[in-house]
Amino acid sequence: MDRLIYTAVSGASRSLTQQMIHSNNLANANTEGFRADLERASTRRVQGYGYDSRFQVSSQNGGINMAPGALRETGRELDFAIKGDGLVALQDGRREAYTRSGHIDIDDEGNLSVSGLPLLGENGPIQLPPFSQVAIGDDGTITVIPENGDIAAAADVDRIKLVAIPAEQLSKNNDGLLVSNRATTPRSESVMVASEHLETSNVSAITEMVQTVSLSRQFEAQIKMMKAAESLAQAGNRLIRGS
Repeated sequence: MDRLIYTAVSGASRSLTQQMIHSNNLANANTEGFRADLERASTRRVQGYGYDSRFQVSSQNGGINMAPGALRETGRELDFAIKGDGLVALQDGRREAYTRSGHIDIDDEGNLSVSGLPLLGENGPIQLPPFSQVAIGDDGTITVIPENGDIAAAADVDRIKLVAIPAEQLSKNNDGLLVSNRATTPRSESVMVASEHLETSNVSAITEMVQTVSLSRQFEAQIKMMKAAESLAQAGNRLIRGS
C-alpha cells in the first residue's frame, strides 16, 4: 500500500511545483521582455532496504524559454527592443546581469538604468550629458543632440553592451534577471536593436491558464489517491485484527 502513497505524494508535490512555475509565468504575461520559465522532473529510487520498487519525483531547473516576443512600438526615445537573439548587459555588483527589457530610465544626473540596475556601455555604466534629443542606433549606439538644439553638434555618447549567451548557460536570480556562470560576457557584434520599441513577454496567457487548470485537477486526483490508500490500509488492518 505504501507504493501507492509514494506515487500519490510525489505526484502531488510535483503538481504544486509546476503550478508555482506556471502561475509566475502567467503573472508576468504583460511584463516587457519577460522570458517564461520551463519545468522539468525526473524520477529517483527511494534509498534503503526494502524500497527497491519505490520511486519519487524530483523537480529540476527546466531552464528558460528564450523564444522572442512580439515588438510593440512606443515612440519613446529611450525605449529599444532586441531583434532576434541577444541580451542587454546590466551592472549587478561585481558581475553582469542580463535582460531582454529595453525600457531605459534616466536620473537627474543622466545615469541610465534598466530594472533598477545601471545600463552598461563600452566603458562601464552609461551616463548622458544634458541633451535636447536622444536616439538609439541599430547597433545600440546612443547619439544625443545638445541642450541648445544644435543638430550639427550631435555626438555619439556610448554604445549599449549587447551580448549573445546560449539559453542552456542562463538561469534567473532572485530578482528575475538572467545570469550566466561567467561574471562578464564579451559584446556580440551580431545583436541588433529596434529603437522606440519594446518587446513583449513570450508567455502565452491562454496556454498558462490551461496548464494551471489541468494541474489543479491532477492535484485533486492525487489527493484522492492518498485517501484511497489510507482507506485500503485501514481495511487491511481490520482484516489482520479479525474485526
